[in-house]
Parts: sequence; C-alpha cells; structure tokens
Amino acid sequence: MQERRTSRARLDATAERIRIVGCVWLVLAAVFSASVAAADHSTWAGTMKPNIILVFIDDMGWADFSYFGNTDAETPNIDRLAAEGIAFEHFYVNSPICSPSRVAITTGHYPQRWGITSHISHKRQNEERGMAQWLDPKAPTLARGLKKAGYATGHFGKWHMGGTDDQSDAPPITAYGFDESLTNFEGIGPKLLHRMTSLDEEGKITHERFVPEAEELLGGPVTWMERSEITTGYVNAALKFIGKATAENNPFYINLWPDDVHDPFYPPLDKWKKTDRERFLVVLEEMDRQLKPLFDRIRQDPALRENTLILICSDNGHVPGGGSGGPLKGYKTMLYEGGIRSPLVVWGPGLMDKEVAGMRNKTSVLAAIDLVPSLLALAGANRPEGPSYDGEDVLDTLLGKSGDSRRAPLFFARPPDRKEHFGFKDLPDLAVRNGKWKLLCDYDGGRPRLYDIMSDPGESKNLADSHPGVTASLVKKVTSWYRSLPAHS
Repeated sequence: MQERRTSRARLDATAERIRIVGCVWLVLAAVFSASVAAADHSTWAGTMKPNIILVFIDDMGWADFSYFGNTDAETPNIDRLAAEGIAFEHFYVNSPICSPSRVAITTGHYPQRWGITSHISHKRQNEERGMAQWLDPKAPTLARGLKKAGYATGHFGKWHMGGTDDQSDAPPITAYGFDESLTNFEGIGPKLLHRMTSLDEEGKITHERFVPEAEELLGGPVTWMERSEITTGYVNAALKFIGKATAENNPFYINLWPDDVHDPFYPPLDKWKKTDRERFLVVLEEMDRQLKPLFDRIRQDPALRENTLILICSDNGHVPGGGSGGPLKGYKTMLYEGGIRSPLVVWGPGLMDKEVAGMRNKTSVLAAIDLVPSLLALAGANRPEGPSYDGEDVLDTLLGKSGDSRRAPLFFARPPDRKEHFGFKDLPDLAVRNGKWKLLCDYDGGRPRLYDIMSDPGESKNLADSHPGVTASLVKKVTSWYRSLPAHS
C-alpha cells in the first residue's frame, strides 16, 4: 500500500512539474516568436475551403513506396497520386518514434515542448522517463484550428498520444478538436481491435487476440477485425464521414492513420509468407489496395477532385527485416536519416498548376511541424493564440508554386530510452539539418559527425574535421536548442 501511495505521489509531482513548465513555455513562446510570418496566399486561394486528408503510415521506410524505389512490392494507388502530384524526397518527421512524431504533426511544435519524447506506454514507465502521460488537450492542434474555421474533422486510425495500457483516464480523441474518431488500442474512443490469424510452421491456422484487455480498459464501442483488413475499417468510416460532410456542404479534414506495416506483419492467410520481409511486402501492398476506395472517392467526384489536398507520409522509419530506407542509414528510433526521413506525396490537381504533376522535389527541406501552419493557411484559418509554431508556412512549396525550403534549421533529439537499439550502440543524442548539412552529436556536443546529406545520404563520410567552422556552428545551434526545451524533456 505504501508503494502505491509513493508511486501516486511521484506521478502527481511529475504532472505538476510538467504543468508548471508547460505554462511557463506558453507564456515565453507567446512573447518570443520563432516562427516565420504566414505568407500571403490570396493570389490563388479560392472561396471554397479545400478539403484535407492526411495519411500518416506507421513505421514505413523512406524507400517502401514503389514510386520511391521499391522493386520488391508495388503500391500503384499511392504511386498514381505521386504521378499526378509531387513527391518530396527531403521531408522529415520530428522524431524517430511514434508518439512524439504524432505530437509534432498534430501541433506544429517540437514534441519535447509537450513532454512527449518517446512512445507513450503505461504510466509508471512514462513517469520513469520524465514524460507527460498524454498530449495536453489544451495544445493548439491542427484539427481544432480547422474546426474553428468551419471544417468537419475526423480521426480514423492509430492515435498513440494518450490512452494506451493503463491510461483509461486519458482524454478522448474528440477532446483535441475532432468531431468523430475511430482508433485502435492506443486511444480513447470507438475502436477497432486486432484479431490476428496466422499460419504456424506446419501450415496450421492459429488465432490470437491483440491486447485482449483493451476493450475493458480503454472504453468503446469495440469492433474486432482481422489485422489484415483493419485499414478497410478505417477507410469505410472515413468514407461515411465524407458523405456526411459533403451532404451538409462542409469542408472536411481527415486523419487516416493506418498501422498495418507496424510489426508484427499479418497478411491475409491466402497470401501468407514465411519471413518478416515477405510478410511486410504483402501487408504493404494490401494497405495500398485498401486505401484505394478513399482515393477513388475523391478522384471520381469532380467537386472533391478539384478541391481536396491529400498528403501521405510515414511517422518514422522502418524496423530491420521489414521495410527499407533505400540508401539511407539507420532505422526507427535513430536520428540517422533512415529513422527521421519520410517519403511525402502531395496530391491536389485543383490546387496545383498542371505543370507540376509528377514532379520530384529533390531539394526542398521540409518537416512535419511545417504542415500545421501550412494547412491552416490553405484553409484560411486563424492561427491560435498561445505558443508560436516551430513549423513554418511552406504551402507554396507543398503546392509546387515554389522550390523553397524551410528557413530555420531542423532539430532532433533521440528517444531518451534508445541509446542502444537494433544492434547500434552509443547512438548520437542530437541532430540538426541545415541546408545541405546534417550534424549529429551527444547532449554535450561531443563526438560531432558532419555530413553533406545531398551528396552522402548514407551518412558515410564524416566531414567534421575538414569543416570545423560549420561543425562548431551546428553544434552550438543544436545544443542551445536542446537546453532551451522544458526541463522535463
């Protein structure tokens, strides 16, 4: 009993520290704005607010779409969007692991500002890592900003920003600005839970339920589905949501966040394979196939086709034995390019000039935190009061009207519990991308490694000694950034 009281006291103390530091940061950020002023998009913005669909795929490598070089599997439906839109090759998510990456693309802020630095787990583990238990529902989310601008807002798929394991008291997804939600076992609200069917070594069918206690802990209503079909469940919910929004003449914003390609990989039984890599490839193709009805719904309706923007990317890199980063070094959880660089496909024929269709942008450096201010600008929505964005308005680049990169450097900090992972030891703690340069170092600036990412995407040739000025400058920038973060990070 004494241990439970002590643990509860530690949890309360941690929560109070996070609340106080967060409030201080909100005040400071309102005074000292680091964001770039919003661009004037009035020359192209129409009178009808564009619809927005964000497809955020779980644990997929930079080179997993066949459009980005995968020759072992085909993703024709996503490839078609790329061929009709723009494929960005230097797009970064803001953490190499799921929960903080999702916080960044939701808020436009570095996730450390909200106390989420690694994957959200059970409360004691979060406390031990100095983490918030869930994203503060007062955070200025993209969904809330769009809802205030008149959008219908829906989240369909993985959440993982609170409401997993023993977090039954976490805020529901609808507390973050969404009208409707449907998630998995990592969020509060209606959900689809995985029933996993596989073949054993002898070819016999086996059945298991994924996290079978989740329906009691995390509410409902609950629907059990085969893991191999679960993206169809999210797509069907999204299609119903689109039908309702269009019938009511409302613009819509949809998160479609599938988790198919997160391990373990469970393809349909009639396509079962023996190795993880083979199963991953089948699951990847199945995900692409299951997304097709959503893409077709938009493409085949002239009104939606001309006034909808679809964005597709991954929350972080792949795991060994599953996806692929192509020439990029490293995996999920690491600050090497393979952990933080994602393919980005942007499609919107009615919002882009026809000449940009099929363009490959090989130079513009953009990030997930940039999507929030950019999409608010697309919608003509007001920026919320409170903390300034770490992200920048790069809408003209997303629409192919400019080839600019974001102006400020991009900073990264590794998950605090992943100093060693996937066979890599003593991993770097911090990273910064600034123009063509990428630097990695430890918290104190030690062991700097400098790479020309444009010519060396595999981070194979350390140029720190031959460019001491660049090295010293970037070490100072990234360590200063890290020291500026709230104390609990």
